[in-house]
Amino acid sequence: MTEYGIHASHEQIPPADLLAAVIAAEQHGFEAAMCSDHFSPWSSRQGESAFAWSWLGAALQATNLSFGVVNAPGQRYHPAIIAQAIGTLGAMFPGRFWAALGSGEYSNEHITGQPWPRKEVREARLLESVEVIRGLLAGDEVTRDGLITVDRARLWTRPAEAPPLIGAAVSTKTAAWCAGWADGLVTVNAPVEQLRAMIEAYRGAGGRGPVCLQVHLSWAPTEDEAEAIAHDQWRSNVFRPPVCWDLETVEQFDVVSENVTVEQVRQVVNVSADLEAHTEKLREYASLGFDRIYLHHVGQDLMPFIEAFGEKVLPDLRQTGPQA
Repeated sequence: MTEYGIHASHEQIPPADLLAAVIAAEQHGFEAAMCSDHFSPWSSRQGESAFAWSWLGAALQATNLSFGVVNAPGQRYHPAIIAQAIGTLGAMFPGRFWAALGSGEYSNEHITGQPWPRKEVREARLLESVEVIRGLLAGDEVTRDGLITVDRARLWTRPAEAPPLIGAAVSTKTAAWCAGWADGLVTVNAPVEQLRAMIEAYRGAGGRGPVCLQVHLSWAPTEDEAEAIAHDQWRSNVFRPPVCWDLETVEQFDVVSENVTVEQVRQVVNVSADLEAHTEKLREYASLGFDRIYLHHVGQDLMPFIEAFGEKVLPDLRQTGPQA
């Protein structure tokens, strides 16, 4: 059976409110959680960006949910520090934590003042970072001189079993590439045929572990409210790579999204006031073979969404299961 979790968006919601939301999500039947790891939001309207790693310790302690985080090691974060963070959470909360690793976005990484490498260089840097993290979690002393520099690093606090390192991908090419090193795959909602191709690309290249989906959605009691929430909060997130990778600042995202329409937002967010429509869409995703689906209501007030989906959507999904 597909596991249904909640996505915690640090770009949109203050950390104390986000903590209260995941506690409520567990009480209302969500089985898991994942979160973002940004230095800045995607728009000034979102207006937050708390430090995910501090929050994760509190969230794991406050609930019994499993948690994951999407992280980009190599520029803003040295991979040895990420290995230490992963190792500490894995030691404190065995079997409940995973990290998805990707090549990042310049809007978060430009703060270091370093140049933003080409995509192929970012992927090579990510692969080196993965090797460093895996070596440290295995107990090795790691020294490296390459795109990543490490001098005699060793983790003194490690979990008995290393947490999974999952690959983050939005294209079939990257999904297939992740199969060479990842313990699973996470992607975001897209047309069904594209999602099917993503899974096939990952599995076809030998990818192991769970395949996970983050679903952007907007629900409210009326269609107009659901549309208004999505347009206000997520219109700066409609841009495909490389635009979303390469813009630098919140102000730039706000400028390029000034004329984005509701219909454009609907291309990337499942917008509906109808809970049954959301249920059917989630069931369709599950039928593709996703092991975990994380629901991201793109509004800033999560409680009505948590209560409504906990009362109606999650029970219906578990009762009927995915369609064949």
